[in-house]
Amino acid sequence: MPLSRPIHLIPLLALVVLFWPLVSEGAASSASDTRPRIVAFGDSLTAGLGVPADESYPAQLQRRLDRLGYRYRVINAGVSGDTTAGGLRRVPWILNNKPELVILELGANDGLRGLPVDQTQTNLRQIIRQLQDAGTTVVLAGMKLPPNYGQDYTASFEALFRTLAKECRLPLIPFFLEGVGGLSSLNQADGIHPTKEGYEVIVEQVLKVVIPMLNERTNKH
Repeated sequence: MPLSRPIHLIPLLALVVLFWPLVSEGAASSASDTRPRIVAFGDSLTAGLGVPADESYPAQLQRRLDRLGYRYRVINAGVSGDTTAGGLRRVPWILNNKPELVILELGANDGLRGLPVDQTQTNLRQIIRQLQDAGTTVVLAGMKLPPNYGQDYTASFEALFRTLAKECRLPLIPFFLEGVGGLSSLNQADGIHPTKEGYEVIVEQVLKVVIPMLNERTNKH
């Protein structure tokens, strides 16, 4: 489902660049937290640009898992404005957190900048392989682009996530913003970044993929 908001607002996502989030401080202050870790690895859609920290999707995912009785610690490793190239450079830091599971949400800014699809795919493949080689389970979040980027480009961009999921044998969230993108009631004034309520919808979709994986891991132990 392509985004249906006014297209002139979309490039703002690619232009937003913030400093590295203070997740490392959170890690230091919670050194005694021995729960297995889930790292939400992404751009501003993961960082929660425009909403309080406790309304971002990783924070809401943490609360939902707590209520459901799953003892995992969710770390927000979202950096606004990040591209797949930037994400690739951050992989060592992600692995330093020793995650059992990574929810990988990157690529939107590549697409909005019109970067070559094969370049985005190569970067994501390298990120996935490095995480997998370290024994980390990866969930890949797919993304779509508005139609004004051209049918060939948007189709190729959307397909790269399915291709990588199949190639790397990953669980796939087909469209990270499904049920949220293009809906003014679930997005902030920029028409791009979800509100608290929008992130609630995203969390439920993430849980549909993550919960079976957590159950499987529990059964193996």
